[in-house]
Amino acid sequence: MFPPPRAILRSLPAAPSTTTLLRSASTSTGTSTTTTTHSNTAAAAAPTGQLSWDTFLQLRRLRRRYNLASSVVTSFAGTMAGMGYLANKEIDVTQTILGMDPLIMFGLATVGCGAAGWLVGPSLGGATFNLLQKRWVKQISVKEKEFLNHIKKNRVDPSFQSFSNPVPDYYGEKIGSVKQYRQWLKDQRAYNKKREAFL
Repeated sequence: MFPPPRAILRSLPAAPSTTTLLRSASTSTGTSTTTTTHSNTAAAAAPTGQLSWDTFLQLRRLRRRYNLASSVVTSFAGTMAGMGYLANKEIDVTQTILGMDPLIMFGLATVGCGAAGWLVGPSLGGATFNLLQKRWVKQISVKEKEFLNHIKKNRVDPSFQSFSNPVPDYYGEKIGSVKQYRQWLKDQRAYNKKREAFL
């Protein structure tokens, strides 16, 4: 949970028994967190610059959106580049390319350029995300490993899935908050109970 700004801390009353509601805006996620403190000493002792699990999960979802948006852009750019290059090539319709009609081959090449752009997208999106969120890059890396270990430990065995009992979010990609993580755990337990009922 983000600590309150120093300016707010200096403006707090000095009485240790006063209960104050501090609001700190998270600029990286656009969300606000609320912390109740009972004294100035407790507020000052709060860890600074620590990334909370809720914020980490929100940043993780934001990174995935960056990757998706980047893939769309690079795929479109790759397709346009491929079409622009192939449009300037002279086509001899009397000859085949690798045993295929030239128009079909050029169409497949254009699709290939778009697919290559789609694969390059996450690299560009990840680099952009790390640049904009460089304050949290190291902590995100540490929490990412810990989070994936939790997912591997608690996810179900997919070999028992069926049409009536599909695996609930095997990779935990839909988890965007601690509340959703708890719901994910409940879904995993429900899957196991349903599987045991059919065994």
